[in-house]
Amino acid sequence: MTAASARTAVAAARICDPRVDPAPVGWSEFIGTARPHAVWDPDLLRIEGWLARNPPLLVTVHDADGIVAALSALVCRPTRTPRYAPRRPRRGPMWVEVSQPWLSGLPGIVWRPEAQGHRLHAAVRAAERALARHLGPGLVGVFYRGVGPELLPELDGHGRIHRRTDSSAVLDNTFADVDEWLASLSKSRRAGLRRQHRRAESDRTLLIRGGPGRTDIDAAAVADLLNDHRARFAAQAGDTRSPVAAPYVEAFVRRSDVHTLTYHDTDGRLLALNILLDHRDVVVKQHWAALPREDEGRQGLYFDAYVRAVRWCIAHRRPRISSGRGKLDVKTSMGFAPQDVHGVIAPRPVMGR
Repeated sequence: MTAASARTAVAAARICDPRVDPAPVGWSEFIGTARPHAVWDPDLLRIEGWLARNPPLLVTVHDADGIVAALSALVCRPTRTPRYAPRRPRRGPMWVEVSQPWLSGLPGIVWRPEAQGHRLHAAVRAAERALARHLGPGLVGVFYRGVGPELLPELDGHGRIHRRTDSSAVLDNTFADVDEWLASLSKSRRAGLRRQHRRAESDRTLLIRGGPGRTDIDAAAVADLLNDHRARFAAQAGDTRSPVAAPYVEAFVRRSDVHTLTYHDTDGRLLALNILLDHRDVVVKQHWAALPREDEGRQGLYFDAYVRAVRWCIAHRRPRISSGRGKLDVKTSMGFAPQDVHGVIAPRPVMGR
């Protein structure tokens, strides 16, 4: 092996349980180059882990230069009970989902920009072998969610199964201002967005606040609204998400790269909210939740939140906005384009190969 190849060879994969382990060695340097979104913060993963049904493991793959790639690996079991992970590991079949449940339509893998092709392929296989050793014979395989076309070749292979599972909505920000964005839309959608935005702005019974690092938010009210909103829609088969917990929200919305938009009535009741994850490459328009009309919810706030999110991204010159999966017909009418999302399954016999 040459000196150059030795420097780029994958050395080892290490598994961190964020609930009890410190951040991986080299994590600070890694986030400076890989630039993961806020939800990858080990402190947030620690809170999430203690409050999740399927607590995430943080798998890091290292070479001589530090961390090459990191995977968010959720250990899942066939039952959806209990609500939280048991204190002691249970026997029986399990699988790993490599996903970031807080990032709809994005994968549960982040990597250094120069770790492409064979290096990323090798890093993923090293992570799979480490998971197999760590979890033992009960592990039946790995399911990668939210895989985009640029990552698919590194995860696919002989004996693996991949399918297009959904589409994610992405807006390429090429606009000088919000009026230019609106002008690119159909006449009816443009008029509707302007009307809904004016209505929200002029409603004196509506208190609208937004910004990063919010310390004035009732985290329990936010968690309740998010969970109630989610419960109004039928759960998809294989949905392994855990309920949103107030302690996680409390820490999350205080971050400087997390922007929270809230709508309250004059009595202080939370009517709707939207969370935006700032990022210099892809801003994620993350959670939206609102009271239904029959529970005194307000009409049109969903569209007002889009106007505010796109306006902020244009003003701060962010190149792309991802608004996740679902409601693609509505999102495409606002200029977002669907991007294919795949799922890849690596059964146990081919893991690490």
